[in-house]
Amino acid sequence: MNTNRILGGILWYALLLVVIALSLGPIVWMMSTSFKPEGDIVTINIQWIPKTFTLENYRNVLVQYDMLRWTVNSLIVAIAATVLALLLSSLSGYALARMEFCGRNSIFLLIISMLFIPMQITVVPLFLLFSGFNLVDNYLALILPIGANVTPVFLMRQFFLNIPGELEDAARVDGANDWRIWAWIVMPLARPALTAVAIIVFLSTWNSFFWPLIVTQTDASRTLPVGLAQFMSLRPGMSMSAQAYGKSMAGAVLASIPPILVFFMLQRYFIEGVSKTGLKG
Repeated sequence: MNTNRILGGILWYALLLVVIALSLGPIVWMMSTSFKPEGDIVTINIQWIPKTFTLENYRNVLVQYDMLRWTVNSLIVAIAATVLALLLSSLSGYALARMEFCGRNSIFLLIISMLFIPMQITVVPLFLLFSGFNLVDNYLALILPIGANVTPVFLMRQFFLNIPGELEDAARVDGANDWRIWAWIVMPLARPALTAVAIIVFLSTWNSFFWPLIVTQTDASRTLPVGLAQFMSLRPGMSMSAQAYGKSMAGAVLASIPPILVFFMLQRYFIEGVSKTGLKG
């Protein structure tokens, strides 16, 4: 019995090490490549540790490209979309979970059904809509579609379902209306769920590529993922071996710093928020 448990533990930890290696391998390779000279990157032999460390790739990224403008654009879009998503999802989630009105469940099912619609299907109508309002290559075209997100509504509704109804009843006895209950009672209790939603929306917005690629045309509104894609764009007469792999990896390292900092600062609240959502249907 003890032997089987020991073998099972060894296999479990071995599998865990494999998963960790597969997860961290690309990250280690990205960081290692960012410190290599271009001539040492495209080689037959894999070099996890650079023979020659250089900061030339980082210097080229910051000097040759408008990296600061892209980063500022991404921060503006990610923060604004997160704030908008928190406001809309908390209001709609509270209404769907705590307020009684005709067709509430049908509306919730309709909202949930939107999760099954691929974004690629909505790209053309969205582009025509924003183009009709002259909002192409504009912050609003990047913020509004992400801020009006279905997933945060689902998460906030599930969290609000777990709040004891006695708190609202006591507040109504004291004369509080729905707005005051939402603002002064429900929202402070929803801090873990709000943090989880904020992290999810911020990371998805920061990493968004497909929609920003379509709706942005200049550096004035171009976000960081779209800007980084220019490093690897093929030009006439240029082979894949001549691509700027070092600059691409350096840019990717710099682009990964803000979301990593956001996640680690809010990690405790994120785990708590996820654990308290989706428990009640």
